Amino acid sequence: MLEIKDVMYYYKSQKDKVILNHISYSFEEGKMYAVLGTSGSGKTTLLSLLAGLDVPVEGEICMNGVNIMQKGLNGHRKENISLVFQNYNLIDYLTPVENVRLGGKEDAMGLLRSMGLDETQSGRNVMQLSGGQQQRVAIARALASNAPVLLADEPTGNLDEDTANEIIAIFSELAHKKNKCVIMVTHSKELAQKADVILTLKKGSIVGTEDTVLDEKIRGALLEKVEGLSAPDNPRDKIMQEIEKQNS
Repeated sequence: MLEIKDVMYYYKSQKDKVILNHISYSFEEGKMYAVLGTSGSGKTTLLSLLAGLDVPVEGEICMNGVNIMQKGLNGHRKENISLVFQNYNLIDYLTPVENVRLGGKEDAMGLLRSMGLDETQSGRNVMQLSGGQQQRVAIARALASNAPVLLADEPTGNLDEDTANEIIAIFSELAHKKNKCVIMVTHSKELAQKADVILTLKKGSIVGTEDTVLDEKIRGALLEKVEGLSAPDNPRDKIMQEIEKQNS
């Protein structure tokens, strides 16, 4: 679906400081990805390139096998990408419904209901909502465009642990039930483990990939095999059973 091919990126004023160093990877629909790494590892730059907010110095970004430059970056963002930010980026003088309507033509109130907000909450000023509710509004706005790819930059950075887990659960459902390709940048190893695939960036390179779903399937299969193995008969137990039969 969305692919990075031998992408290299650096700031033109700092050519000796490579942000992304010839990385390649293919993202698939129906999966949630976590891009993990410390500050300065290239996570946000990668997200910007995938969104068509910037262009690589070398290499290319492809959507369904076509370089996004051919369609144009504006067209790529409009048709393929929805964005969720750490700071929500909502219009603070509008209601949740009005904010979502800015994102596209999908039913705004229906999307907000699916995010757990009722009519009363959706009709008040967005700044009167909690941080978790504002992030739900931001996700609903992102879904209003019906784009196949959702990119999230530290979407739980300003949220408490319980609310963060709720937001990650929403992302997981979007991937698995709505068949979205969800790519989330995070610095939290704990939250990253809830993704289907973890990409670890270090100094501009992908230094590790972990398929958590495959690992879980392997663990499950091994557990079934172990549980299916019956313990060898204990001769002492058999003898005691025979003695009990004779005495009964």
